Order: sequence, then C-alpha cells, then structure tokens
Amino acid sequence: MNMSEDLHGCVTYAPAMRILVLASLVLLACKSTPVRHDEHGHRFDDADAWAARFEDPRREAWQKPSEVIAALGLAPDAKIADIGSATGYFPVRIAKALPKSRVYGLDVESSMVDYLNKRAEQEQLSNLSSHLAEFADAKIPEPVDLILMVNTYHHIEARPDYFRKLKSSLKPGGRLAIIDFTRESKMGPDSAEKMPPEQVEAELKDAGFKLLESQSFLPEQYFLIFGPQ
Repeated sequence: MNMSEDLHGCVTYAPAMRILVLASLVLLACKSTPVRHDEHGHRFDDADAWAARFEDPRREAWQKPSEVIAALGLAPDAKIADIGSATGYFPVRIAKALPKSRVYGLDVESSMVDYLNKRAEQEQLSNLSSHLAEFADAKIPEPVDLILMVNTYHHIEARPDYFRKLKSSLKPGGRLAIIDFTRESKMGPDSAEKMPPEQVEAELKDAGFKLLESQSFLPEQYFLIFGPQ
C-alpha cells in the first residue's frame, strides 16, 4: 500500500500495488498486489532524497489539503489510516488539524515509515505513527473510522480481493475515501493507466462497498467516499 503515495502527483511506487507518496508530481507504479517500489528506474527507499519533492509547497494549489480534510467531516477523536503515507503529506496535516485523533500512516518502504515516525516526533505529533505494510495487506493496527487513499487506487491489482479484506479494518460506520487522478489530468500516470471514477465505483461495489458521496472541488482528481454495503 502507499505504500508510498504517488506524490500525489507524479512518481510511482513499489512492486505490486504501485503506491503513492503524497506530494507534488510523483507516481507510484505497481506490479502485483499492493505496491511497486520502482518506476522508470526510480526507487523510493531513500525518503530523505524524495521528501522535498513529495512535500513541494506548490502541491497545495491543486491538492487542496485543508479543503479535503474539511470535506471528510472527521470527528475530533477519529481514527484514520492513510494507505500510501510516504513522507506524510496528509497524515501530518490531519494529525495537526485533529490533535485528539489517532492517525496511522502505512507504507511498504521501511525508509518512508522511519521518516514519517521521525517527522512525527520532531513535530511533536504524539497522535501520529507510521507502520510497515505488506503488499497484500495494509496491516492497519486497529479498526479505524476512515481509510484514506490518495493517488494510490490505480496502483493496486486484484482490487476487489484487496478491498474485501480491507473492510475488516473499518469500524462500524467507517468510510473509505479514494482520491485519484482523472483521465484529463496531465499529472500522474499515463492516461491509459488512469481509472475513471465509474470503474472505481464498480470495482468497489464488487468488493462490498457503496458510494456515499462525491466531491468535485479538486482540479486534477476525483474524490469519492464509500462505505460498506
């Protein structure tokens, strides 16, 4: 999983689920189940080297993190898991916005896990921790109120099976938020690799989810929120 976020914009990640690393023009390519740690010869095992790119301030203009977090409507004490957390673009912001929450970052790259844990310590975010995921298992430490995937869905293979398993990591009433690049966006993977929201909805329906709402304020991505059927 996010396995490292796809730069939430332009770099790819890991073998199997090409995961994403949240930040500014980075994609994560995938290969068999959850993530792929190489893309066009790149590896994402050096978090320090990629942090500046993933956390590029210019990303805020199109990622709109504050608006995304507000749209999620999270309770002050919510438990949240970000699959593809990488250097922590969204986990850090959520942890700061909701100091009484519990935020888990999940990534298949150990350097990204270490980086985010150090960042949480440096920024005194006791409510945030990062954990090593496996390609076919997000390894979320406990059931959560929200699972967030930003620019990660299109990296996952065997998706219905993956998401059927993921349902067990949601608390009753829990939700799954999917944010990914539109076919029209010039960011992210090639257009042929991008998945339209209709396909996401159909695949997640097969996995036992239903669409609860759709947001349209992101200029480069669709934003869908699902709940178990």
